[in-house]
Amino acid sequence: MKKLVIINGTMGVGKSTIVSNLYKQLENSVWLDGDWCWLMNPWNITEENKTMVMNNIHYILNQYLENSMFEYIFFTWVIHRESIFDEIVAGINRHDYKIVKITLTCSEEELIHRMQQDRRSEKEIENSLNRLGFYKTMNTQKLNTDGKDVGETVKALLKMIADER
Repeated sequence: MKKLVIINGTMGVGKSTIVSNLYKQLENSVWLDGDWCWLMNPWNITEENKTMVMNNIHYILNQYLENSMFEYIFFTWVIHRESIFDEIVAGINRHDYKIVKITLTCSEEELIHRMQQDRRSEKEIENSLNRLGFYKTMNTQKLNTDGKDVGETVKALLKMIADER
């Protein structure tokens, strides 16, 4: 059965770094990032743009779920509210897939360190820290990445995905 693996977490936690390595470890997989649908200049959060972005995410996910080649569809995005998960799943046309929801977490200190290494602005760091608490109560499996390198984190995620039947 196909698996739609949604990996979320606050900005700077390492979603892109980890999943850019993770999807290469599983044959017949693809990685999609919700941020790609927001790459616009100027970045303008309007109701029209939010609707367009979600419609594009639904379209892209449905296309990959329909494609017989892919067994694993990895989707990364900040997703800081349970309602966003619900909205994503509501737009999927298929029912013959398993959804795996995993939140990457880390300590405040680790998050600050990573974001400073990435040369993120103080405002971006502050925004990310303010959202960190939102993820604690979400209906997802949690993976704390403190003290883990990319390889260790990928290995842990592979186990979590394999354990989902």
